[in-house]
Parts: sequence; C-alpha cells; structure tokens
Amino acid sequence: MHGGALTGWLLMALCAVSGAYCLLRARTGTPQERRTARAEALMGFGMAAMAVPAAALSPPDWAWAVYAVLFGVAALRALLPALRGGHHLHHLVGSLAMVYMAVAMAPAITGSGGGGHAGHGATAGAGGLPLLTGALLVYYAFYVLGSAGRLLPGTVLAPAGGTGGGRGPGGFGGGTDGRPELTTACRLTMGIGMFAMLLTL
Repeated sequence: MHGGALTGWLLMALCAVSGAYCLLRARTGTPQERRTARAEALMGFGMAAMAVPAAALSPPDWAWAVYAVLFGVAALRALLPALRGGHHLHHLVGSLAMVYMAVAMAPAITGSGGGGHAGHGATAGAGGLPLLTGALLVYYAFYVLGSAGRLLPGTVLAPAGGTGGGRGPGGFGGGTDGRPELTTACRLTMGIGMFAMLLTL
C-alpha cells in the first residue's frame, strides 16, 4: 500500500481479527445470522490475504484469479438475499468490490512481480476504472461514517423482534448476537479496510 509495509501489516491484522470474530459469531444465532457471519468472515480473511505486504509474500499470478472466482461465487450467493435489501445488499457490493480489485490487480502483478495491495505504490499504472473506483470509495466512505455513528453513545438500536433487527438506516445493522457494538465495530473495521484498499488502485 502507499503507506508502506507497516500499514499493510496493520490492515492485514485488523481484517484477520475481524474475520476471526465473525467465525465466532457463526457458531450461534439463527441460520440467517450464521450465514451472514460466515459471509463476513470470508470477506475479512480475503481482505487480510490481499493486504499482506509485497515484501513479505509475493502471491503467484493465479492467486488473483482464485480471489476473483471465490468472491464471484460469494456475490452470486448474496444476489437473491440482496433483493430484500439491508445488509445483504452490502455483502453483494463487498463481494463485487473484491472481484473488481482482484481483476484490477492481476495485470499489476504480472507486470511487476509485486504482491497484493501492498504493491500498488510501485505500480502506478495499474488499477481499475477511475469512475468505478470513485463510486466504491464514496459508498464505503458513507458506510464507514454510518457505522461509526452507530458506535457513538446513545445510538445503539435495540433488536426488532423477528426482523433480524438492530439495523440502522440503510440496513447497516449492528447485529443480534447480544454484542451489537462488537459486530458494528467489526463491520466498521472491514469498511475502513476496503476503503484503504480501494485508495491504492
């Protein structure tokens, strides 16, 4: 990343911890809540893998195709639930953003021998479509601001019975696992991570 190896390691650690917490959440709750937690764990671990600094690990060229396929399948799985709106729509956007970043990074890797998002600083010509990157940056900026706002005192919403509640405006939910503030903090962390990764394209 532009901020150097330290930034990449920090981002990797935050995303990995978020993914691990989501895996813990996947052990309890309703089937829908467990499915949501598994999707978020996949996102967290995928972001952690993509954030590893190039100096530490240079993934093979085919790794970016694997990322694209993996998150393409995740996007297909999120498509039908996303029609109901709420946080499912966010999962769809996130999965498609991961596919986009993997595809955008593939030429950079084959052209520079670098690794991951950490290699963006050395491959200024690599990247995606500026308009699409900008749209995703705007989306994640609003998502992060909305999530941060719900962590402020007095803004935690009580779960609504039978609706998968704890969901704020725009469907940016806090979760119903009994620790909504931790779930919101986890989602906030991954939103910041996605924003940071998109900045490097």
